[in-house]
Amino acid sequence: MVVLRDDVAVRGSGRTPPCWIIKKSYGRRIFRFLSVFGFFGRGREKREKSREKESMEVVEEENNKRRRKWMSGSSSSSSYHSSVPVNSLDDGCLMHIFSFLSPIPDRYNTALVCHRWRFLACHPRLWLRVDRSVKDLSEPGVFPDIEAAVAAARPGDTILIAAGGRHCASNIRINKPLCLVGGGELPDETMLLCSRGSDSAFEFLSTCKLANLTVKAELGCCLLHRSGRLTIDSCVLQCESNPLDHLSCPIVSTASAQVFSSSVKCHSDGVSVSRTRIEGGAKAVLTSGDLALQRVRVIYARTSLFFWFDVEHQ
Repeated sequence: MVVLRDDVAVRGSGRTPPCWIIKKSYGRRIFRFLSVFGFFGRGREKREKSREKESMEVVEEENNKRRRKWMSGSSSSSSYHSSVPVNSLDDGCLMHIFSFLSPIPDRYNTALVCHRWRFLACHPRLWLRVDRSVKDLSEPGVFPDIEAAVAAARPGDTILIAAGGRHCASNIRINKPLCLVGGGELPDETMLLCSRGSDSAFEFLSTCKLANLTVKAELGCCLLHRSGRLTIDSCVLQCESNPLDHLSCPIVSTASAQVFSSSVKCHSDGVSVSRTRIEGGAKAVLTSGDLALQRVRVIYARTSLFFWFDVEHQ
C-alpha cells in the first residue's frame, strides 16, 4: 500500500491502514494526502473530550448528592436542636435569656411557670430587692425598705418587694420610670402600709407600674398620681372604710393636660387599672385635673369587686 504526503511516495510495509485523500486547488494542481493516523488522532481527541465531559458530569452529580445529603442532615439536626426543651439549659443560660425580657409582664409571668423559673426570674442579678429579713446589707441589690430601693434605683429598674410582713410606704416620691412588683404568689402576701398622717403611700411623677401588691392606707389615698403613665395590674387597694371614709380614696389623680403652642393636648398622662381589687374609700378614683374615668368594667365576687378602667384625657 502506498501513502503519499506532499508528492512524496512512501511505500508502506502493508500494515498502514487506508488513507483519506483531500484535494485542494489554488490555481495550480496540488494534492495533499492525510493519513488515517491524523483522522484517528482527531477522533481520539473527541473521545477524550467526551470522556472528560462525562467524568465532569459524574463529579458534579456526586457533589450534588453530597450537597443534598448535607442539607438534609443539617435540617434534621436543626429540627433536633429546636426540639430540645428549654429546661435542659443550665441556670446561667436561662438567667441570661430572662435578662432580655421586659420586667413587666414578661419576666413577671416567667416567675409563675415553675419553682426553678421563679428562682431565676427573681434572682438578685435581675432585680432590686426589698427584704426586711436580710441582715447583711452589704449584699448588692438588697435594701431594707422601699424608700432606699427607690432612691438607689435607676430609670427602668424593677424593684421586687419580698412577701410576708408589712412594708412601710409613706409619702414615697417616684420621679423616674420604675416597676414595683410583689414577691408573693398573691397580692395579699405583700402588704404596703401607709401610716396615718401621710398624704399617700406613693406619689408618682413619672411612668411607673405596680403589680401583685396590696397597698393599704389608714387615712388618705393609696396612690397619688401627678404626671406620667401609671399602670396598676393585679393589685389590692384598701382604704379606711369607717368612720373617715370620706377622707380616703384609693386613687387620686391631679394630672392636667399639657398645652403647647399648637393647642394640642399631650395624652401621655393617665392611669390604667386592670384586675385590681378596690376596697373602702368614698370613691375608687378621684380626679381633680383634666382626666376622666373611661372604659369601666367591674366584676362582682362574693367578697370583693375587681375593677378594670382607664383615667385619661377626654
